Amino acid sequence: MNYGIYVPNFGEAISAQSLADLAAEAESVGWNGFFIWDHILYSKSKRLPMVDPWVALAAMAMKTEHIRIGTTVTPLARRRPWKLARETVTLDHLSRGRLTLTVGLGAPPDAEFSHFGEESDPRIRAAKLDEGLEILVGLWSGKAFSFQGEQFNIEKTVFRPPAFQSPRIPIWVGGFWLNKAPFRRAARWDGAFPLKSGSKITGKDLREIRAYIEQHRESTGHFDMVMMGYTPGDDPEKASKIIRPYVASGLTWWLESLFRGKNDYSDMVSRIRRGPTSGV
Repeated sequence: MNYGIYVPNFGEAISAQSLADLAAEAESVGWNGFFIWDHILYSKSKRLPMVDPWVALAAMAMKTEHIRIGTTVTPLARRRPWKLARETVTLDHLSRGRLTLTVGLGAPPDAEFSHFGEESDPRIRAAKLDEGLEILVGLWSGKAFSFQGEQFNIEKTVFRPPAFQSPRIPIWVGGFWLNKAPFRRAARWDGAFPLKSGSKITGKDLREIRAYIEQHRESTGHFDMVMMGYTPGDDPEKASKIIRPYVASGLTWWLESLFRGKNDYSDMVSRIRRGPTSGV
């Protein structure tokens, strides 16, 4: 069982420096991962300070040694896959193989896509996501690669160096349950990060999601089930009661969300220093 921190890439307390400091703090007290959101606007009505997640992740990689880092969730449809391939491989080498990439359609579609003239149709974004994943894996390989799809075309090329991790950088796929398509997509990769609109994922939900994914898995390799939520850092027994049903349902990563209210930096530090839940 692994425990990570889950924090937005926006807010008055958020900068590349503060995220790097928080990641180092998390590593020092035993958290296994530190994952940040990937937004460029998030809200059209709020003027939120925001940092680029890839620059922030580079700062985090430089200030830590062991903790796993990554995004949750990168909307691949609004990124050039070949540019993201360069960014992720560079970060994978910088971190010495500690990067995980989490992908999804992205939300909200108006603030993150149509506001900037990007395609917001979910079917087209899904097609770009699937083709983008194929392209990433091909370019990460360090071998000759070409691609002809409906959304993207790449002439034969080689990107070097290959990813630091072997066989490649792990890919988790985010999506809203009860939508089935994101979890058929997740079954082709390395992990699932389920959310539920308007309510929390339950232990029963997680068992159903895992069973559905297993129906569509072609590989027998390791597969992560990832959830985010809140636990009280000052009440280990209560925290264990919250997480235990998910662990029994196949959870492998619990991400402790620091997205609360005004995102006060001292509150974030305080929760991190209390450490992950033990005894689960």
